[in-house]
Amino acid sequence: MLAMANRFKSAIRVVVFVAAGAAVAGCAAQYRNHGYVPNEEDLAEVVVGVDTRDSVAETIGAPSSSGVLDESGYYYVATRLKHFGPSAPKPISRELVAISFDQAGVVSGVERYGLENGRVIPLERRVTSSGTQNSTFLRQLLGSLGNISPGSLLE
Repeated sequence: MLAMANRFKSAIRVVVFVAAGAAVAGCAAQYRNHGYVPNEEDLAEVVVGVDTRDSVAETIGAPSSSGVLDESGYYYVATRLKHFGPSAPKPISRELVAISFDQAGVVSGVERYGLENGRVIPLERRVTSSGTQNSTFLRQLLGSLGNISPGSLLE
């Protein structure tokens, strides 16, 4: 009878230690990576003003997404999430590479952005200036309000 009680106690101890180990392991932080961002060496092969949409896709791969309106650019996004216990996953780093194209489909800019303290900051920027801004009609109208003089209205 005493031997059976000792076996029962040792079995309970094993179950308690296994349950405690599982609880501690379940509370360890887990990290997940989502998306793809090309590395610096691959981006260095993209030449602004020379490469086209097809050559960019061939050089660094298909983009995560592309511009919805008028096929304006390619976007490569990578996010690292931290999942801790029962809480919701939180992004701890996010990187975005935006490759913009002109009307002819030639690369006009390569920009790299990061997420620091919840704010998007530019990490790298290679853009050719076109002299014209990509802005809406309303923005152009409101931007020119300060440039109107009363004398020009009377002429």
